[in-house]
Amino acid sequence: MSGDFKALVVDKTETDFTVGIKNITFDDLSAGEVLIKVAYSSINYKDGLASIPEGKIVRSYPFVPGIDLAGVVVSSEDPRFVEGDKVIATSYEIGVSHFGGFSEYARIPADWIVPLPENLSLKEAMVYGTAGFTAALSVQRLEENGLTPEKGKVLVTGATGGVGSIAVAILAKRGYEVVASTGKESEHDYLHNIGAKEVVSREAVFNGKIKALDKQLWAGAVDPVGGESLAAILSKIEYNGSVAVSGLTGGGNVPTTVFPFILRGINLLGIDSVYCPMEVRKPLWERMASDFKPDVLDLIIKEIRLEELPQTLPIILQGKARGRLIVKI
Repeated sequence: MSGDFKALVVDKTETDFTVGIKNITFDDLSAGEVLIKVAYSSINYKDGLASIPEGKIVRSYPFVPGIDLAGVVVSSEDPRFVEGDKVIATSYEIGVSHFGGFSEYARIPADWIVPLPENLSLKEAMVYGTAGFTAALSVQRLEENGLTPEKGKVLVTGATGGVGSIAVAILAKRGYEVVASTGKESEHDYLHNIGAKEVVSREAVFNGKIKALDKQLWAGAVDPVGGESLAAILSKIEYNGSVAVSGLTGGGNVPTTVFPFILRGINLLGIDSVYCPMEVRKPLWERMASDFKPDVLDLIIKEIRLEELPQTLPIILQGKARGRLIVKI
């Protein structure tokens, strides 16, 4: 194909760093078997990092960020996909070393692509995106380790963020009593509306002190925060409970002890959505279109246009985003 099209391009030289909408060509795109006309993308924390010079996400410049995309196949060199197929591509090297979804077109390796499930629109797929997939993977892993609604309350930290919001909504859909933790008093109504039965402050989770074992409060937890608060959560999980951790906005150091693990049988579950294998990825996307699919996805999104990306990306780094920011391409 010939011609040019719009994309968000970040560029870095010895003296300058720029972020803006530019025209690029099909020859500029990264290698891959499948050319996709992008309908929607979404904004994740990694995308915010890609938009600043010190983000340490982008490996070479100029570059098109966007770790998520959903769209329609234009052409394919792989027999698994044909023109007109609706598809999803998230994570792997997309938006990191491979041109991403903040573009009208993307060329993606076939092994990184998931067919769009029935009962899920391209827009809904990007309401989920990597953050939603991470939340769904967290819930699935918790249930695989014995969590059921009858076991007790489930904590979600960072509950107004992308992972947190989707986790609250999925857990509520599954019948759990969700305790949502946030530092934003103004967002309590939002969290109740998407399924939280109880909203607590960050200090209720971690007040600055960490005990080896504390009062047992929650049967499980979805934690995209990490850091010292994760250590506090582990000390408060009920016997044989589990914590699914997927982030480190609270820091990478977790000053815990062995006692929750050897005296209460606690499970700490690491959640990696980036290289999650297709034998797990595809069936989970099917669940996200069926028994995991909340009825409140429309309450979780704010939609912007491609042209609004440069001024919107800083919001996610400032911690001011609520729910999911999706980009209509």
